[in-house]
Amino acid sequence: MRYILLPLLAAGLAFAQPNPMTPNPNGPRPIDGIDTVWLEEMTWMEVRDALKAGKRSILIPTGGVEQNGPYLAAGKHNYILRATAAAIARKLGNCLVAPIVPFVPEGNIQPPSSHMLYPSTISLREETYRALLTDIAESLHQHGFTEILLIGDSGGNVKGMVDVAAKLSKAWAGTAARIYHIPEYYDYADVKKFLESQGIREGNEGIHDDYAITSQMMVTDPATVRMQQRIAKGKFTINGVALAPAAQTIAIGKRVVEYRADQTVKAIWKRRVESSSLKR
Repeated sequence: MRYILLPLLAAGLAFAQPNPMTPNPNGPRPIDGIDTVWLEEMTWMEVRDALKAGKRSILIPTGGVEQNGPYLAAGKHNYILRATAAAIARKLGNCLVAPIVPFVPEGNIQPPSSHMLYPSTISLREETYRALLTDIAESLHQHGFTEILLIGDSGGNVKGMVDVAAKLSKAWAGTAARIYHIPEYYDYADVKKFLESQGIREGNEGIHDDYAITSQMMVTDPATVRMQQRIAKGKFTINGVALAPAAQTIAIGKRVVEYRADQTVKAIWKRRVESSSLKR
């Protein structure tokens, strides 16, 4: 009898163990959380508790991997978004940031066009990009985020974001959920005017690079603009503007990040007011 009962008891104990793939959704968080706005850096319990605390807005930032001249890392837009998206979320206060969408339309894949003519570029077909954005937004909506904000750090990202926002706005009509594309984030003509107010006036060397881009990338990591290698070759300038001292360029880059975040937050509040007016 003992030899019959032991396997049954063992099976019962195994059955009683909690399933690690389906933990109690209301279980208490055993440790303190960390100070971050990045969803991917949080545990599921930290995200759950942030939602309960009222953080119902989330940014979906779209970047890109493309050729960017001889000095800048191919993930230029993604490095910039590490600084700008976090600044926007912190200024909004009730907002988190979804993982940066690193791949976007960059030209035809076959035959290649635009940035796809150069190594390093990874392009998505437009339908792939839109499907990806849709699935990300719907996943976040399912978890309880009621304001989803799309920002893109590259011009090729825009049409897909506009169309996905319009499509999901119709699908979510009559619910509390809202989704907006915020075009004011990507306004480099405005950024150029801001830099001129800071005393930065540049020419055009004919490469896919400029002071605004370089200074923002340096805020995240100076290695992404090959700072040391350029210094060694006497090429630590862009469009006729010196990038040394690096601390000064980084300081200006931080001002650019803050300026873009301020303009984006103003635009988000404008959408909120417009949306509230439409409900009346």
